[in-house]
Amino acid sequence: MGQVLAVVTIAGIVVVKAVLESIRASNITKNPTLQAIDKAEGPEDFVQKATQEVADKATADKVQAAEVARREAEERLRNGVQPVVLPTSGEVEAAKAKVDYQERIFHFAVAGVAGTGKSSLINAFRGLRNNERGAAGAGVVETTSKIGRYPDPNSDNPFVWYDIPGAGTLSQPDWLYFNNQGLFVFDCIIVLFDNRFTQTDAAILANCRRFQIPTYIVRSKADSHIRNVLNDMGYDPDEDDGTQYQPLYVQAREQFITATRATVQRNLQDANLPDQTVYIISSRNLLTITKGRKLSPEIIDEFELMKDLLEEARSRRCRSVSTA
Repeated sequence: MGQVLAVVTIAGIVVVKAVLESIRASNITKNPTLQAIDKAEGPEDFVQKATQEVADKATADKVQAAEVARREAEERLRNGVQPVVLPTSGEVEAAKAKVDYQERIFHFAVAGVAGTGKSSLINAFRGLRNNERGAAGAGVVETTSKIGRYPDPNSDNPFVWYDIPGAGTLSQPDWLYFNNQGLFVFDCIIVLFDNRFTQTDAAILANCRRFQIPTYIVRSKADSHIRNVLNDMGYDPDEDDGTQYQPLYVQAREQFITATRATVQRNLQDANLPDQTVYIISSRNLLTITKGRKLSPEIIDEFELMKDLLEEARSRRCRSVSTA
């Protein structure tokens, strides 16, 4: 297992670094969702324009996903339901001002209720430990609905990260929550969860599909959860003669991964949403990647999350300097 992991992680490092360097060397174009909103003459026209934007820039699987969303929108229209409620130009400008939106910058958001590890995840993406200067306040109780903004500390990286406070239930229609929060301005939204999706998480996923905004479902704290499974299996380090931990850890890890993927699939079905990938990670392991440190053998989906996030950003908004 160790040799296989070494090959996979080395390949992952190469890919992530290559994509990051490509982004740094590119001209960053305007957010395609905001462009489609600006050009659209109505909800139906927006769906067509947003789908075409994806088709022009994305890979085949993304084009297929956009086409599915378009067919769903057409079905909603046939049933007399607007496929998406477009914000006005004034609402777009207000949303940009709210998050200090800047052109030629990628705006990545992490959404989830308090306690899911949003701050630690944002810090790990930014290559910071929780106790370092400029880090988002991990462990701080959320007492406000204000969106937190955290630029990348490396000025070469055109990224800024946002902490979207979550709520378990909504007292308004999901589209109204999405538009009032101005979530349509983000390049992608990571939905971070612990045990199951909240109503707010489902609202974000559903409306991102309508606006053709990429989403990533992430379960964090994998290391802690796997330790809990180990404890439930009866593992006692004081009674381990040196032969028990590794086989039990492998078993606990697979049990946790299988249960998590099944939980996400069930949560999506309950919310009438299509199945999609869930990334199982530990912010501690993710930090070893962004800091370029010795990698943990406990890595699960950290490389895949980094690679997919950066490749999505590049496909949506990057154009090589030579073709600019």
